[in-house]
Amino acid sequence: MTTEAAAPTASTSTAPTARTVWTRTRGIVLAAVLLLAAAVAIAAVRSTERHGQLDPRSADPYGSRAVAQLLADRGVTTRVVTTLRAARAAAGPDTTLLVAVPDRLTKGQQSELHRATAPSGGRTVLVGASGWSIGRLAPGVSADPADSLGPTLAPACALPEARRAGRADTGGVRYTTTRLDADSCYPSARLATLLRVPAASGGDTVVLGAPDILYNDRLDKRGNASLALQLLGSRPHLVWYLPSLSDTPAATGDDKSFFDLIPSGWPWATLQLFIAAVLAAFWRGRRFGPLVPERLPVAIRASETTEGRARLYRKANARDRAAAALRSAARTRLAPLVGVPVAQAHAPEALLPALSAHLPGDGQDLRPLLFGPPPGDDTALIALTDQLDALEREVRRS
Repeated sequence: MTTEAAAPTASTSTAPTARTVWTRTRGIVLAAVLLLAAAVAIAAVRSTERHGQLDPRSADPYGSRAVAQLLADRGVTTRVVTTLRAARAAAGPDTTLLVAVPDRLTKGQQSELHRATAPSGGRTVLVGASGWSIGRLAPGVSADPADSLGPTLAPACALPEARRAGRADTGGVRYTTTRLDADSCYPSARLATLLRVPAASGGDTVVLGAPDILYNDRLDKRGNASLALQLLGSRPHLVWYLPSLSDTPAATGDDKSFFDLIPSGWPWATLQLFIAAVLAAFWRGRRFGPLVPERLPVAIRASETTEGRARLYRKANARDRAAAALRSAARTRLAPLVGVPVAQAHAPEALLPALSAHLPGDGQDLRPLLFGPPPGDDTALIALTDQLDALEREVRRS
């Protein structure tokens, strides 16, 4: 007794395989990986380059240790503080208070710092203060939205420190002031990048548009060293305030909002991402070509297809489409029986006279049956089906 092994049947599943899914999505996955790798690389490079920025203890290119050492040689002591309380306590007539990153302070901290320094009689140096902080730290001064066109500028003012230093890298934030007694130096497009605003107590506030003259790798360029030493060495003591994120805000209700913490160029970055997404959509898009017949993986009976289509019509309450399909199929079958070409089966002037001549009797009006309006309910649709079947049987018998 022999047995025959059953022949293996081909799989009829239409679900996408893992290989198909990978082929379709590998472009997107590769682009996402590249973007992530680029973001990590940029973050790593920036974190390395800006390590210890404006820190008088740092010897990195963007640190300020060289300035502190030159000031020490001239008898000026430098002390680093990282809290607002320490910065307020250090303010005095024999002290220069340098605020390295004024924009890192909250509104309440800025106002509190100004109240402590204004009557102290000392000098306050604000480095790179933007419109977020300048109005509270230096009342009467405002920042222009556009930075200077170049980094190196000429003094063009009567301030002795600036005239002795000459050209320096002060280009950055540009300022305007309503104070008539202020010294406006190093202008770019007629707006100053260095301001000295005197105070009634005998002190003053110096607003510096860029920190370049304090960097280790820029100190030996042009008059940067001379300008930095004169601005920071006018008093015997220098307090270098590096605002830290861990410092407790002076007023919790005045914290920066989410949009204040985002860099100023975020709208342009968002626009670039939107354009990139549109271009990626066009790149990944597929143009629909002509229809291509495809063999079904399994044979489906015609009755099942008809029933499935009928259920879809019923679910969509599409009696008009169902009636149109029934009438069209009936006209296509009746036309050859009465000698009318199939191409003219849907023309009333060709089909109706031939049917009337073929049927016995006085001739009934077949136009409402074959070309009439759609039925109003399911009962009328069933009646239409029965009438079409009866007409076709009668034509075949005659």
